[in-house]
Amino acid sequence: MSYNSTISRIKSVGKDIFNSIKGTNQDFTEGSIRRAIILLSVPMVLEMVMESIFAVVDIYLVLKISPEAGAVVGITESIMTLVYAIGIGLSVATTAIVARRFGEKKPEKASVSAIHAIYAGIAASFLISIPGFLYSKEILALMGASHQMIKDGYQYTLIMMSGNVVIMLLFIINAIFRSSGDAAISMRILLIANLINLVLDPLLIFGIGPFPELGIMGAAIATNIGRGVAVIYQLYLLFFKEQRVVVRLRHLAFKLNEFLRLIKLSLGGIGQSIIATSSWIILFRILAEFGSIVLAGYTVAIRIIIFILLPSWGLSNAAATLVGQNLGANKPERAEKSVWIAAYANMLFLGGFSILFIIFPRFFVGILSDDINVINTGAIALRIISFGFIAYGMGMVMIQSFNGAGDTTTPTKINFFAFWLLEIPLAYLLAMHTDFNDKGVYYAIIASETFMTIWGIILFRKGKWKLMKV
Repeated sequence: MSYNSTISRIKSVGKDIFNSIKGTNQDFTEGSIRRAIILLSVPMVLEMVMESIFAVVDIYLVLKISPEAGAVVGITESIMTLVYAIGIGLSVATTAIVARRFGEKKPEKASVSAIHAIYAGIAASFLISIPGFLYSKEILALMGASHQMIKDGYQYTLIMMSGNVVIMLLFIINAIFRSSGDAAISMRILLIANLINLVLDPLLIFGIGPFPELGIMGAAIATNIGRGVAVIYQLYLLFFKEQRVVVRLRHLAFKLNEFLRLIKLSLGGIGQSIIATSSWIILFRILAEFGSIVLAGYTVAIRIIIFILLPSWGLSNAAATLVGQNLGANKPERAEKSVWIAAYANMLFLGGFSILFIIFPRFFVGILSDDINVINTGAIALRIISFGFIAYGMGMVMIQSFNGAGDTTTPTKINFFAFWLLEIPLAYLLAMHTDFNDKGVYYAIIASETFMTIWGIILFRKGKWKLMKV
Protein backbone atom coordinates (compact mmCIF):
# COMPACT_ATOMS: atom_id res chain seq x y z
CA MET A 1 0.00 0.00 0.00
CA SER A 2 1.47 3.37 -1.06
CA TYR A 3 2.09 6.27 1.30
CA ASN A 4 -0.66 8.38 -0.32
CA SER A 5 -3.23 5.61 -0.13
CA THR A 6 -2.33 5.02 3.53
CA ILE A 7 -2.81 8.70 4.35
CA SER A 8 -6.08 8.71 2.40
CA ARG A 9 -7.34 5.70 4.37
CA ILE A 10 -6.37 7.27 7.71
CA LYS A 11 -8.23 10.43 6.75
CA SER A 12 -11.27 8.38 5.75
CA VAL A 13 -11.30 6.54 9.08
CA GLY A 14 -10.87 9.83 10.93
CA LYS A 15 -13.81 11.29 9.06
CA ASP A 16 -15.94 8.27 9.88
CA ILE A 17 -15.04 8.57 13.59
CA PHE A 18 -15.96 12.25 13.55
CA ASN A 19 -19.28 11.52 11.82
CA SER A 20 -20.03 8.68 14.26
CA ILE A 21 -19.74 11.05 17.22
CA LYS A 22 -21.66 13.80 15.44
CA GLY A 23 -24.39 11.42 14.25
CA THR A 24 -25.34 10.29 10.76
CA ASN A 25 -28.34 9.10 8.75
CA GLN A 26 -26.40 6.10 7.44
CA ASP A 27 -28.35 3.06 6.21
CA PHE A 28 -26.47 0.21 7.89
CA THR A 29 -27.85 -2.42 5.53
CA GLU A 30 -25.84 -0.93 2.64
CA GLY A 31 -22.23 0.02 1.94
CA SER A 32 -19.00 -0.88 3.73
CA ILE A 33 -19.38 -3.14 6.76
CA ARG A 34 -16.19 -1.81 8.35
CA ARG A 35 -17.51 1.75 7.99
CA ALA A 36 -20.85 0.68 9.50
CA ILE A 37 -19.04 -0.85 12.50
CA ILE A 38 -17.03 2.35 13.02
CA LEU A 39 -20.12 4.57 12.77
CA LEU A 40 -22.03 2.42 15.28
CA SER A 41 -19.30 1.19 17.60
CA VAL A 42 -17.38 4.43 18.30
CA PRO A 43 -20.30 6.21 20.01
CA MET A 44 -21.37 2.93 21.63
CA VAL A 45 -17.87 2.41 23.03
CA LEU A 46 -17.80 5.99 24.31
CA GLU A 47 -21.25 5.50 25.79
CA MET A 48 -20.03 2.45 27.67
CA VAL A 49 -16.98 4.40 28.84
CA MET A 50 -19.41 6.91 30.34
CA GLU A 51 -21.25 4.07 32.07
CA SER A 52 -17.92 2.77 33.38
CA ILE A 53 -17.08 6.14 34.88
CA PHE A 54 -20.14 5.91 37.15
CA ALA A 55 -18.70 2.79 38.77
CA VAL A 56 -15.11 3.98 39.01
CA VAL A 57 -15.87 7.45 40.42
CA ASP A 58 -18.14 6.09 43.14
CA ILE A 59 -15.72 3.44 44.39
CA TYR A 60 -12.74 5.85 44.22
CA LEU A 61 -14.45 8.44 46.40
CA VAL A 62 -16.17 6.00 48.75
CA LEU A 63 -12.88 4.22 49.49
CA LYS A 64 -11.65 7.55 50.85
CA ILE A 65 -14.16 6.99 53.67
CA SER A 66 -13.07 3.43 54.55
CA PRO A 67 -12.52 -0.06 53.07
CA GLU A 68 -15.78 -1.10 54.76
CA ALA A 69 -17.66 1.63 52.88
CA GLY A 70 -16.10 0.34 49.65
CA ALA A 71 -17.25 -3.17 50.55
CA VAL A 72 -20.84 -1.90 51.04
CA VAL A 73 -20.74 -0.37 47.56
CA GLY A 74 -19.41 -3.64 46.19
CA ILE A 75 -22.16 -5.67 47.90
CA THR A 76 -24.84 -3.24 46.71
CA GLU A 77 -23.52 -3.31 43.16
CA SER A 78 -23.57 -7.09 43.20
CA ILE A 79 -27.24 -6.91 44.23
CA MET A 80 -27.95 -4.18 41.66
CA THR A 81 -26.72 -6.53 38.95
CA LEU A 82 -30.23 -8.01 39.12
CA VAL A 83 -31.58 -4.57 38.13
CA TYR A 84 -29.02 -4.42 35.36
CA ALA A 85 -30.02 -7.93 34.32
CA ILE A 86 -33.65 -6.96 33.83
CA GLY A 87 -32.70 -3.68 32.18
CA ILE A 88 -30.29 -5.46 29.85
CA GLY A 89 -32.84 -8.19 29.13
CA LEU A 90 -35.46 -5.64 28.13
CA SER A 91 -32.80 -3.80 26.13
CA VAL A 92 -31.96 -7.01 24.28
CA ALA A 93 -35.59 -7.45 23.23
CA THR A 94 -35.86 -3.76 22.35
CA THR A 95 -32.72 -3.92 20.22
CA ALA A 96 -33.84 -7.03 18.35
CA ILE A 97 -37.32 -5.68 17.56
CA VAL A 98 -36.49 -2.04 16.81
CA ALA A 99 -33.43 -2.95 14.70
CA ARG A 100 -35.48 -5.49 12.75
CA ARG A 101 -38.23 -2.93 12.08
CA PHE A 102 -35.70 -0.42 10.80
CA GLY A 103 -34.18 -3.07 8.55
CA GLU A 104 -37.69 -3.71 7.23
CA LYS A 105 -38.15 0.09 6.77
CA LYS A 106 -41.11 0.20 9.21
CA PRO A 107 -40.36 3.12 11.61
CA GLU A 108 -43.99 3.41 12.81
CA LYS A 109 -43.90 -0.12 14.18
CA ALA A 110 -40.51 0.63 15.75
CA SER A 111 -42.08 3.53 17.68
CA VAL A 112 -44.86 1.31 19.00
CA SER A 113 -42.32 -1.28 20.16
CA ALA A 114 -40.25 1.44 21.80
CA ILE A 115 -43.05 2.78 23.99
CA HIS A 116 -44.03 -0.72 25.10
CA ALA A 117 -40.43 -1.38 26.13
CA ILE A 118 -40.66 1.70 28.35
CA TYR A 119 -43.92 0.42 29.87
CA ALA A 120 -42.21 -2.89 30.68
CA GLY A 121 -39.24 -1.14 32.28
CA ILE A 122 -41.43 0.98 34.57
CA ALA A 123 -43.43 -2.06 35.67
CA ALA A 124 -40.29 -4.09 36.41
CA SER A 125 -38.67 -1.29 38.41
CA PHE A 126 -41.52 -1.23 40.94
CA LEU A 127 -41.00 -4.92 41.70
CA ILE A 128 -37.45 -4.09 42.82
CA SER A 129 -38.07 -0.71 44.47
CA ILE A 130 -40.48 -2.02 47.09
CA PRO A 131 -38.25 -4.71 48.71
CA GLY A 132 -35.24 -2.39 48.31
CA PHE A 133 -37.00 0.34 50.28
CA LEU A 134 -38.35 -1.95 52.99
CA TYR A 135 -35.55 -4.48 53.50
CA SER A 136 -32.21 -2.85 52.62
CA LYS A 137 -30.63 -3.82 55.98
CA GLU A 138 -31.80 -7.40 55.73
CA ILE A 139 -30.49 -7.68 52.16
CA LEU A 140 -27.03 -6.49 53.22
CA ALA A 141 -27.01 -8.95 56.13
CA LEU A 142 -27.96 -11.78 53.78
CA MET A 143 -24.96 -10.87 51.61
CA GLY A 144 -22.56 -11.20 54.54
CA ALA A 145 -22.14 -7.54 55.54
CA SER A 146 -21.07 -6.94 59.13
CA HIS A 147 -23.28 -5.13 61.65
CA GLN A 148 -21.13 -1.98 61.39
CA MET A 149 -21.20 -2.03 57.58
CA ILE A 150 -24.99 -2.26 57.65
CA LYS A 151 -25.33 0.52 60.20
CA ASP A 152 -23.07 2.92 58.31
CA GLY A 153 -24.00 2.05 54.73
CA TYR A 154 -27.56 0.74 54.42
CA GLN A 155 -28.75 4.13 53.08
CA TYR A 156 -26.65 3.56 49.95
CA THR A 157 -28.40 0.25 49.28
CA LEU A 158 -31.84 1.71 50.06
CA ILE A 159 -31.45 4.67 47.67
CA MET A 160 -29.90 2.68 44.83
CA MET A 161 -32.57 -0.02 44.90
CA SER A 162 -35.49 2.34 45.48
CA GLY A 163 -34.44 4.57 42.61
CA ASN A 164 -33.71 1.78 40.15
CA VAL A 165 -36.30 3.08 37.64
CA VAL A 166 -33.75 5.61 36.34
CA ILE A 167 -31.29 2.78 35.62
CA MET A 168 -33.99 0.71 33.91
CA LEU A 169 -35.18 3.51 31.65
CA LEU A 170 -31.66 4.69 30.88
CA PHE A 171 -30.82 1.20 29.58
CA ILE A 172 -34.02 0.73 27.60
CA ILE A 173 -34.29 4.14 25.95
CA ASN A 174 -30.63 4.15 24.97
CA ALA A 175 -31.24 0.71 23.41
CA ILE A 176 -34.04 2.30 21.37
CA PHE A 177 -31.69 4.97 20.03
CA ARG A 178 -28.83 2.51 19.38
CA SER A 179 -30.89 -0.10 17.58
CA SER A 180 -32.33 2.54 15.24
CA GLY A 181 -28.75 3.41 14.31
CA ASP A 182 -28.64 6.65 16.32
CA ALA A 183 -25.84 5.63 18.67
CA ALA A 184 -24.43 9.18 19.01
CA ILE A 185 -27.49 10.30 20.99
CA SER A 186 -27.02 7.50 23.54
CA MET A 187 -23.42 8.60 24.00
CA ARG A 188 -24.39 12.23 24.62
CA ILE A 189 -27.04 11.20 27.14
CA LEU A 190 -24.50 9.25 29.22
CA LEU A 191 -22.12 12.21 28.99
CA ILE A 192 -24.75 14.44 30.61
CA ALA A 193 -25.40 11.90 33.37
CA ASN A 194 -21.70 11.53 34.09
CA LEU A 195 -20.95 15.24 34.24
CA ILE A 196 -23.69 15.70 36.84
CA ASN A 197 -22.46 12.71 38.84
CA LEU A 198 -18.83 13.86 38.69
CA VAL A 199 -19.78 17.25 40.10
CA LEU A 200 -22.24 16.10 42.77
CA ASP A 201 -20.34 13.04 44.04
CA PRO A 202 -17.54 14.81 45.95
CA LEU A 203 -19.84 17.65 47.00
CA LEU A 204 -22.37 15.34 48.66
CA ILE A 205 -19.96 12.69 49.96
CA PHE A 206 -17.54 15.09 51.69
CA GLY A 207 -19.82 18.10 52.29
CA ILE A 208 -17.86 20.62 50.24
CA GLY A 209 -19.04 24.23 50.51
CA PRO A 210 -22.75 24.60 51.37
CA PHE A 211 -23.50 20.93 50.71
CA PRO A 212 -24.14 18.54 53.63
CA GLU A 213 -21.60 15.78 54.32
CA LEU A 214 -23.65 12.67 53.53
CA GLY A 215 -20.86 10.11 53.19
CA ILE A 216 -21.73 6.95 51.32
CA MET A 217 -25.37 8.07 51.02
CA GLY A 218 -24.20 11.10 49.01
CA ALA A 219 -22.73 8.82 46.35
CA ALA A 220 -26.12 7.16 45.81
CA ILE A 221 -27.97 10.50 45.66
CA ALA A 222 -25.49 11.97 43.17
CA THR A 223 -25.66 8.92 40.90
CA ASN A 224 -29.46 8.85 40.89
CA ILE A 225 -29.73 12.58 40.18
CA GLY A 226 -27.33 12.27 37.24
CA ARG A 227 -29.18 9.32 35.77
CA GLY A 228 -32.58 10.92 36.47
CA VAL A 229 -31.72 14.06 34.54
CA ALA A 230 -30.46 11.89 31.67
CA VAL A 231 -33.77 9.99 31.55
CA ILE A 232 -35.75 13.23 31.42
CA TYR A 233 -33.62 14.31 28.46
CA GLN A 234 -34.17 10.93 26.78
CA LEU A 235 -37.94 11.31 27.05
CA TYR A 236 -37.74 14.85 25.70
CA LEU A 237 -35.86 13.59 22.63
CA LEU A 238 -38.31 10.75 22.07
CA PHE A 239 -41.45 12.84 22.33
CA PHE A 240 -40.47 16.29 21.11
CA LYS A 241 -37.53 15.99 18.70
CA GLU A 242 -37.37 14.56 15.17
CA GLN A 243 -35.02 11.60 15.66
CA ARG A 244 -35.02 8.23 13.90
CA VAL A 245 -37.47 6.98 16.53
CA VAL A 246 -40.29 9.45 17.18
CA VAL A 247 -43.03 8.73 19.73
CA ARG A 248 -46.36 10.48 19.22
CA LEU A 249 -49.68 10.30 21.06
CA ARG A 250 -50.97 7.65 18.65
CA HIS A 251 -48.17 5.33 19.73
CA LEU A 252 -49.07 5.49 23.44
CA ALA A 253 -52.12 3.23 23.19
CA PHE A 254 -51.42 0.01 25.08
CA LYS A 255 -51.40 -3.04 22.82
CA LEU A 256 -51.40 -6.30 24.71
CA ASN A 257 -50.02 -8.34 21.81
CA GLU A 258 -47.08 -5.98 21.34
CA PHE A 259 -46.40 -5.93 25.09
CA LEU A 260 -46.51 -9.74 25.36
CA ARG A 261 -44.28 -10.16 22.31
CA LEU A 262 -41.69 -7.88 23.85
CA ILE A 263 -41.96 -9.60 27.25
CA LYS A 264 -41.65 -13.03 25.66
CA LEU A 265 -38.53 -12.02 23.76
CA SER A 266 -37.07 -10.23 26.77
CA LEU A 267 -37.48 -13.27 29.04
CA GLY A 268 -34.54 -14.92 27.33
CA GLY A 269 -32.49 -11.75 27.66
CA ILE A 270 -33.49 -11.31 31.29
CA GLY A 271 -32.84 -14.98 31.97
CA GLN A 272 -29.34 -14.97 30.52
CA SER A 273 -28.49 -11.73 32.35
CA ILE A 274 -29.86 -12.97 35.67
CA ILE A 275 -27.94 -16.21 35.29
CA ALA A 276 -24.72 -14.32 34.56
CA THR A 277 -25.13 -11.56 37.13
CA SER A 278 -26.50 -13.74 39.91
CA SER A 279 -23.39 -15.84 39.56
CA TRP A 280 -21.38 -12.70 40.40
CA ILE A 281 -23.51 -12.26 43.53
CA ILE A 282 -22.76 -15.81 44.60
CA LEU A 283 -19.06 -15.31 43.88
CA PHE A 284 -19.17 -12.19 46.05
CA ARG A 285 -20.80 -14.21 48.82
CA ILE A 286 -18.05 -16.83 48.59
CA LEU A 287 -15.38 -14.12 48.78
CA ALA A 288 -17.11 -12.61 51.82
CA GLU A 289 -15.77 -15.59 53.77
CA PHE A 290 -12.26 -14.14 53.37
CA GLY A 291 -13.05 -10.75 54.98
CA SER A 292 -13.72 -7.13 54.06
CA ILE A 293 -10.20 -6.48 52.73
CA VAL A 294 -10.56 -9.21 50.11
CA LEU A 295 -14.04 -7.89 49.27
CA ALA A 296 -12.77 -4.34 48.90
CA GLY A 297 -9.83 -5.48 46.74
CA TYR A 298 -12.10 -7.59 44.57
CA THR A 299 -14.55 -4.67 44.25
CA VAL A 300 -11.77 -2.38 43.03
CA ALA A 301 -10.52 -5.01 40.57
CA ILE A 302 -14.01 -5.60 39.19
CA ARG A 303 -14.57 -1.85 38.79
CA ILE A 304 -11.38 -1.64 36.73
CA ILE A 305 -12.40 -4.67 34.69
CA ILE A 306 -15.87 -3.26 34.11
CA PHE A 307 -14.30 0.01 33.00
CA ILE A 308 -12.70 -1.96 30.14
CA LEU A 309 -15.47 -4.49 29.51
CA LEU A 310 -18.22 -1.90 29.09
CA PRO A 311 -16.51 -0.20 26.12
CA SER A 312 -15.97 -3.70 24.77
CA TRP A 313 -19.71 -4.22 25.04
CA GLY A 314 -20.02 -1.20 22.75
CA LEU A 315 -18.53 -3.25 19.93
CA SER A 316 -20.83 -6.14 20.83
CA ASN A 317 -23.87 -3.87 20.74
CA ALA A 318 -22.81 -2.58 17.33
CA ALA A 319 -22.70 -6.17 16.09
CA ALA A 320 -26.19 -6.83 17.53
CA THR A 321 -27.64 -3.78 15.77
CA LEU A 322 -26.06 -4.76 12.46
CA VAL A 323 -27.38 -8.32 12.80
CA GLY A 324 -30.93 -7.12 13.52
CA GLN A 325 -31.06 -4.53 10.75
CA ASN A 326 -29.46 -6.77 8.11
CA LEU A 327 -31.72 -9.72 8.92
CA GLY A 328 -34.64 -7.32 8.60
CA ALA A 329 -33.30 -6.32 5.16
CA ASN A 330 -32.97 -10.05 4.29
CA LYS A 331 -29.15 -9.93 4.18
CA PRO A 332 -28.01 -12.74 6.54
CA GLU A 333 -24.53 -13.10 5.01
CA ARG A 334 -23.82 -9.41 5.58
CA ALA A 335 -25.00 -9.87 9.18
CA GLU A 336 -22.61 -12.80 9.69
CA LYS A 337 -19.63 -10.95 8.23
CA SER A 338 -20.34 -8.00 10.53
CA VAL A 339 -20.12 -10.28 13.55
CA TRP A 340 -16.74 -11.76 12.67
CA ILE A 341 -15.20 -8.34 12.00
CA ALA A 342 -16.52 -6.99 15.33
CA ALA A 343 -15.37 -10.12 17.20
CA TYR A 344 -11.77 -9.93 16.00
CA ALA A 345 -11.64 -6.20 16.76
CA ASN A 346 -12.93 -6.90 20.28
CA MET A 347 -10.31 -9.59 20.88
CA LEU A 348 -7.55 -7.15 19.93
CA PHE A 349 -9.00 -4.46 22.18
CA LEU A 350 -9.33 -6.65 25.28
CA GLY A 351 -6.10 -8.50 24.55
CA GLY A 352 -4.15 -5.26 24.75
CA PHE A 353 -5.60 -4.39 28.14
CA SER A 354 -5.11 -7.91 29.46
CA ILE A 355 -1.35 -7.54 28.92
CA LEU A 356 -1.31 -4.26 30.86
CA PHE A 357 -3.37 -5.67 33.74
CA ILE A 358 -1.26 -8.83 33.98
CA ILE A 359 2.04 -6.91 34.07
CA PHE A 360 0.99 -3.85 36.12
CA PRO A 361 -2.00 -4.85 38.30
CA ARG A 362 -0.81 -3.00 41.41
CA PHE A 363 -0.49 0.25 39.47
CA PHE A 364 -4.09 0.16 38.26
CA VAL A 365 -5.54 -0.90 41.62
CA GLY A 366 -3.44 1.80 43.28
CA ILE A 367 -5.20 4.44 41.19
CA LEU A 368 -8.43 3.75 43.07
CA SER A 369 -7.09 2.88 46.53
CA ASP A 370 -4.13 3.88 48.70
CA ASP A 371 -4.75 1.11 51.25
CA ILE A 372 -1.82 -1.33 50.87
CA ASN A 373 -3.94 -4.35 51.86
CA VAL A 374 -6.65 -3.49 49.35
CA ILE A 375 -4.00 -2.96 46.66
CA ASN A 376 -2.47 -6.38 47.39
CA THR A 377 -5.75 -8.31 47.23
CA GLY A 378 -7.10 -6.29 44.31
CA ALA A 379 -3.92 -6.84 42.26
CA ILE A 380 -4.23 -10.60 42.63
CA ALA A 381 -7.83 -10.55 41.40
CA LEU A 382 -7.09 -8.20 38.50
CA ARG A 383 -4.07 -10.16 37.23
CA ILE A 384 -5.73 -13.58 37.28
CA ILE A 385 -9.08 -12.56 35.78
CA SER A 386 -7.33 -10.66 32.96
CA PHE A 387 -6.01 -13.94 31.53
CA GLY A 388 -9.54 -14.63 30.29
CA PHE A 389 -9.99 -11.34 28.42
CA ILE A 390 -9.11 -12.53 24.91
CA ALA A 391 -11.60 -15.40 25.03
CA TYR A 392 -14.27 -13.18 26.52
CA GLY A 393 -13.72 -10.58 23.77
CA MET A 394 -14.86 -13.09 21.17
CA GLY A 395 -17.53 -14.62 23.41
CA MET A 396 -19.43 -11.43 24.23
CA VAL A 397 -19.78 -10.55 20.53
CA MET A 398 -21.14 -14.03 19.79
CA ILE A 399 -23.69 -13.75 22.61
CA GLN A 400 -24.87 -10.29 21.54
CA SER A 401 -25.17 -11.44 17.93
CA PHE A 402 -27.65 -14.14 18.90
CA ASN A 403 -29.58 -11.51 20.84
CA GLY A 404 -29.55 -9.09 17.92
CA ALA A 405 -31.11 -11.79 15.77
CA GLY A 406 -33.86 -12.29 18.35
CA ASP A 407 -32.48 -15.67 19.48
CA THR A 408 -32.35 -15.07 23.23
CA THR A 409 -32.74 -18.76 24.09
CA THR A 410 -29.30 -19.85 22.89
CA PRO A 411 -27.36 -17.35 25.05
CA THR A 412 -29.52 -18.32 28.02
CA LYS A 413 -28.51 -21.96 27.65
CA ILE A 414 -24.86 -21.03 27.22
CA ASN A 415 -24.92 -18.81 30.31
CA PHE A 416 -26.72 -21.46 32.37
CA PHE A 417 -24.05 -24.08 31.71
CA ALA A 418 -21.09 -21.70 31.83
CA PHE A 419 -22.00 -19.82 34.99
CA TRP A 420 -24.28 -21.99 37.10
CA LEU A 421 -23.08 -25.49 36.26
CA LEU A 422 -19.40 -24.65 35.83
CA GLU A 423 -18.33 -21.33 37.40
CA ILE A 424 -20.20 -21.41 40.72
CA PRO A 425 -19.44 -25.03 41.72
CA LEU A 426 -15.84 -24.70 40.57
CA ALA A 427 -15.38 -21.41 42.46
CA TYR A 428 -16.77 -22.91 45.67
CA LEU A 429 -14.65 -26.04 45.32
CA LEU A 430 -11.40 -24.19 44.61
CA ALA A 431 -11.94 -21.43 47.18
CA MET A 432 -13.32 -23.43 50.09
CA HIS A 433 -11.72 -26.86 49.65
CA THR A 434 -8.24 -26.14 48.26
CA ASP A 435 -5.31 -23.91 49.15
CA PHE A 436 -6.22 -21.48 46.34
CA ASN A 437 -8.57 -19.60 48.71
CA ASP A 438 -9.87 -16.40 47.03
CA LYS A 439 -7.74 -17.08 43.93
CA GLY A 440 -9.90 -20.13 43.27
CA VAL A 441 -12.83 -17.83 42.47
CA TYR A 442 -10.75 -15.99 39.89
CA TYR A 443 -9.61 -19.21 38.20
CA ALA A 444 -13.23 -20.32 37.95
CA ILE A 445 -14.12 -17.06 36.16
CA ILE A 446 -11.49 -17.74 33.48
CA ALA A 447 -12.73 -21.30 32.99
CA SER A 448 -16.37 -20.27 32.54
CA GLU A 449 -15.55 -17.43 30.12
CA THR A 450 -13.47 -19.76 27.93
CA PHE A 451 -16.20 -22.41 27.89
CA MET A 452 -18.83 -19.80 26.99
CA THR A 453 -16.76 -18.56 24.05
CA ILE A 454 -16.05 -21.99 22.57
CA TRP A 455 -19.69 -23.06 22.74
CA GLY A 456 -20.84 -19.72 21.34
CA ILE A 457 -18.58 -20.04 18.28
CA ILE A 458 -19.78 -23.58 17.58
CA LEU A 459 -23.46 -22.60 17.68
CA PHE A 460 -22.91 -19.39 15.72
CA ARG A 461 -21.30 -21.33 12.87
CA LYS A 462 -24.36 -23.57 12.65
CA GLY A 463 -26.34 -20.50 11.53
CA LYS A 464 -29.77 -21.23 12.99
CA TRP A 465 -29.91 -17.62 14.26
CA LYS A 466 -30.34 -16.46 10.64
CA LEU A 467 -33.83 -17.99 10.57
CA MET A 468 -35.21 -16.16 13.61
CA LYS A 469 -38.43 -14.15 13.26
CA VAL A 470 -39.36 -11.28 15.61
